Amino acid sequence: MSDLICRDLCMTFRDAQSGAEVEALKNINFELKQGEILAVLGPSGCGKTTLLNMVAGFLNPTSGDLTLGGVDIEGPGAERGMVFQQGALFEWLTVARNVDFGLRMSGAPEAETAEKVLNWLDTVGLQGFGDTPTYQLSGGMQQRVALARCLVNDPSLILMDEPLGALDALTREKMQSLILELWKKTGKTIIVITHSVEEALLLGERLFVMAPRPGRIHREYNLPFAEMGLTRSLREIKQEQEFSSIREEILTMIWDMEEEIMGHG
Repeated sequence: MSDLICRDLCMTFRDAQSGAEVEALKNINFELKQGEILAVLGPSGCGKTTLLNMVAGFLNPTSGDLTLGGVDIEGPGAERGMVFQQGALFEWLTVARNVDFGLRMSGAPEAETAEKVLNWLDTVGLQGFGDTPTYQLSGGMQQRVALARCLVNDPSLILMDEPLGALDALTREKMQSLILELWKKTGKTIIVITHSVEEALLLGERLFVMAPRPGRIHREYNLPFAEMGLTRSLREIKQEQEFSSIREEILTMIWDMEEEIMGHG
């Protein structure tokens, strides 16, 4: 089982101007079971993206242990796939050439690669777009390409850093539904970083609210809404009393943290 285990994770940076040490993360502890979907939320400066970058292997922790499937994470690896806010696509290439990029780089057989690309384009709702130049696609369609490009490499853990932040409200809702469908269909473990409380509640089977100075897990929620979103419209779920009350609770929590940061608390 490819469980992600995080033990006493700490990250300290040195401030370039003052030379003082800044604790970006302190004593982060959690276990994420294979197939779980986790949303991470919190005010700016609470270490959300730092945590994701450590799981991705882009940053090494100052101290603590981070393992996936019992193996230490010491750098980027094919078992972890990343989806960024702006997709990070090669816009001058076709959709298919973007999706098959990782497989081509690893020397996978051409026929097998082509079949996988077609399957994943179909899965993310882009059938027939393989030969389309990527720059011609809308923002939502480009994020579908980014998802297909990640999934075609069959990672066991998918990391999403504000994947829907640049989309309009309607496209964002459609993409939230697609992420939930892919989660259930593939059985992948997913971590989603978001600034949106509503999005975190809809996508996170588990939800961490992080606090800053130093970055730490302030509160954890176990939520029913991701599972509900597989069979019901997300708009309907947002009207649920439980959804509204948890949303207000978290908004107040984050508001209080930001007031404290600004010195008003």
